[in-house]
Amino acid sequence: MSDLTLSKELPDVSQAAAELPDAFDLSLNDDASSLGSDSELNGMPPYRQADRYGFIGGSSLQNGLGQPTVELIRHRETKWLEMTSHWEKTMARRYRKVKLLCRKGIPSSLRVRCWPLLCGGQAKMMRNPGKYQELQEIPGDPQWVETIRKDIHRQFPFHEMFLSPEGPGQQGLLQLLKAYTVYRPQEGYCQAQGPLGALLLMHMPAEQAFWCLVQICDCYLPGYYSPKMEALLLDSEVFVALLRRVCPKALKHLQKHGVGPLLYMPEWFLCLFTRSLPFPTVLRVWDAFLSEGIKVLFRVGMLLIRLALGSSEKLRDCAGVVETLEKLRSIPAHLLQEDTFMAEVHDVPISDRDLARECRAQLKKLRASRPDFQYSPELRLSGSKAIFDAQQLEYTQNDKEDPGSRTHTFTIPQITVDPPPPSPNEKKKLEKASEAPGQKKMKTRKKPDTRGKTFHFMPRPTSRTEGRLEPDVVGRKSSFYVDT
Repeated sequence: MSDLTLSKELPDVSQAAAELPDAFDLSLNDDASSLGSDSELNGMPPYRQADRYGFIGGSSLQNGLGQPTVELIRHRETKWLEMTSHWEKTMARRYRKVKLLCRKGIPSSLRVRCWPLLCGGQAKMMRNPGKYQELQEIPGDPQWVETIRKDIHRQFPFHEMFLSPEGPGQQGLLQLLKAYTVYRPQEGYCQAQGPLGALLLMHMPAEQAFWCLVQICDCYLPGYYSPKMEALLLDSEVFVALLRRVCPKALKHLQKHGVGPLLYMPEWFLCLFTRSLPFPTVLRVWDAFLSEGIKVLFRVGMLLIRLALGSSEKLRDCAGVVETLEKLRSIPAHLLQEDTFMAEVHDVPISDRDLARECRAQLKKLRASRPDFQYSPELRLSGSKAIFDAQQLEYTQNDKEDPGSRTHTFTIPQITVDPPPPSPNEKKKLEKASEAPGQKKMKTRKKPDTRGKTFHFMPRPTSRTEGRLEPDVVGRKSSFYVDT
């Protein structure tokens, strides 16, 4: 892999992309259902309507096929309402059910309730009341604020929430991103955080969106938005190693034409596919990602490469870097339909164990070639279950130090397991070991059982002749004779 310098902003496709024509713009040429350039908004006809997601003239306005029935939506909403009303008990005992329902898709009406619970943002907000308001009142670094202002208008310009520069969407996003730079001054602002914050603001109030963004940057993708972006560099090596096993034909083509992972992965992983997939599919990817962690991003990336470059017929038109990258961005829309696409995503053979093994292997290589490499993948938590357990452990420890700060009612039960009883042989060994050295165990004489027995008492003979019995007496002597 070529040594690329990762900048603070969203990584570009380096020198190769700089030579591409203007039409091939990785930051603005997006799907019609979610994104568009600023120039396309000028002269927009007033009669264009918004689709069910809020996009002006979006593709989901005309295409209603494949949507679940109203009865199915109500059934799923009932299940989610039941689980979220007892969320701590659900996560402690029924996480498999939560993961299965996340794979099926969270109802749109309940994402405002489920996403903060899944990522731990709701618990974080409850433990820090009024913190977001304090961050809003702090002016912030003028350099970061100016950079954020320049990027605000690029986030979902076709969405009705972000049409006006003075509207609640752009102003709310400005305050959210500025608050994050105050909350994490060592990281500051990364250009890829814009679409994440915008997508969160579409579904929830600003305070919840802020804490969800904090959880994504701290727990799901730690090190991704830092100045060095070491986590992204490590995951690019892991991605290549896993791609060699999942789709070797596509990897051979990418290596042949010098298309490294940093030419396409930053747009996918940093933005969580918000600029690469149709909006309904993006929401389904987020449902699974908040439940199962970064494993979902690797699976989605593998599937996109397989759909674009997985066969010899698809590789015929890819004669260079430009054609290959264009192929990755022009996957037919019917292959990206949310139900079909997500079913294939969950079938990609990548597990948490595979990911951890490759992370260890690639981390060892990177530290050997780069002695100053400091990122550790142990900081990353694999999904909502790991985040929930970590939060409960942290809160339990804090409650022991300060019982008055307890804000939740659920505690992790402590299970005490008694050892099994020792076997008879083990008892004998323990008894022998407990005896003092050199001391023999006193044997106790067993008391005879005298119930129902007949006793014959005879005087003790004074001489040998008197002690002799007659033959008939000897024959009649009972076995119970007792000489007294």
